Amino acid sequence: MPLNPDDTMNPIFQVVKNKLIGKALLLNLVMFMCTLEASQRVDSLDRHRVIVSTDIGGTDPDDFQSLVHLLLYSDILDIEGIISSPYGEGRKKDILQVIDYYQEDFKNLKSYSENYPTPDFLRAISKQGELKRAPHHGYRSSTEGSNWIIYSARMVDSRPLHILVWGGLEDLAQALHDAPDILPKLRVYWIGGPNKKWSPDAYQYIVENHKNLWIIETNSTYRGWFNGGDQSGEFSNKTFVSMHVDKHGKLGTFFSSQLGGTIKMGDTPSVAWLLKGNPDKPGQPGWGGQFVKAWNRPFLQLNKMPSSKDKMEIFGILELSIPIQEEISVHDRAYLMVDNQSLEGFFSGDKSIKFRFSPKSAKTFKFKIESNLDSINGLSGGISASYPTESMTKSPTNDLPNWWADSPSSEFFIGPHMGAKTVSQWRSEFLGDFRERMDRCLSPKKKKTLTQ
Repeated sequence: MPLNPDDTMNPIFQVVKNKLIGKALLLNLVMFMCTLEASQRVDSLDRHRVIVSTDIGGTDPDDFQSLVHLLLYSDILDIEGIISSPYGEGRKKDILQVIDYYQEDFKNLKSYSENYPTPDFLRAISKQGELKRAPHHGYRSSTEGSNWIIYSARMVDSRPLHILVWGGLEDLAQALHDAPDILPKLRVYWIGGPNKKWSPDAYQYIVENHKNLWIIETNSTYRGWFNGGDQSGEFSNKTFVSMHVDKHGKLGTFFSSQLGGTIKMGDTPSVAWLLKGNPDKPGQPGWGGQFVKAWNRPFLQLNKMPSSKDKMEIFGILELSIPIQEEISVHDRAYLMVDNQSLEGFFSGDKSIKFRFSPKSAKTFKFKIESNLDSINGLSGGISASYPTESMTKSPTNDLPNWWADSPSSEFFIGPHMGAKTVSQWRSEFLGDFRERMDRCLSPKKKKTLTQ
């Protein structure tokens, strides 16, 4: 990471700045750090550069578990940023909370590897991202998080920058909008599915405007982390936590307090992708799954309310453009109500209102519009979502040359989840490795007690 004493965005500068008084002393120490960092660069070339964008503390509490897992492997990854990108209540403070637990276990972790980053460094690279869903055009304004992605991507480093997205795509979309030159440097692994339904506008913006982006879009494969595989004995979701995680330092105790003490950590396959397998070849098997080249990203555009007879692909994007009879003012609002979502509409210049929705299940969804505008208030309809066919994999799109998707092959389904078996087949292996990592949080005395 290139250091510059005048570069206030540099996390190492921030850490040093908070501890020293005197510019001359600061400059000498920064120069020393620069020399030290350069001497270590050769050793770091085999480690992956990583930024995580997470909705931790927001819509999905399993991000807390995934962040614990990430930190336990932070000695073999170059973590360059952790961005809070919530849809809901999550904030940077939720990231900092987990880092506080990491600090409690840091001495024990450090006894296994000198490469664990300091808690202060992790705090310095933790950033606040976008707080709201993107508007219809897919981006809003720069955030600390989106700027950090740009800053890191522009560093002089021969390695790609892996962006692991555990929530919405808002900060990634904003970064690409503000600095399209960074695109060739990025390798994105996105946990979509439920996150896609909260982030359809940012997603569609990327599909339409950044077609060469290298991205794995997994809407269901990730579910193999907690579904299927060897769940006998110690490897069951609940028994594993009670035997190998709970009371294993502050991190283990915190992990087990989430989700009733059972494994979900559904965002962790993005990290596991970098731990076992070939990250440059998504079509090959690995802990993070096995994927196929993407076919045309499903997009259904209608200028009327659909009925349950209308069909679309699961995890696709439905765009409704509903005509409005009245004059529209800045005070008018309209919402599409579907399942547990209230999707605010976008008033376009052609006297219509637009909604976007992504179905996360293969079933029939029912809609209803709630608005202060009489011509659309109470309109109802529905849509039926179904799985793609295996033949789709034989027709990958040339428009998205670096886009990868869940395999619809029947051999990789677990229940309703496409591709999930490509992760679950590794369950005893990746949990066995995680078990050893959790043991690092134990003090020597505690570890001796547990093994007796």
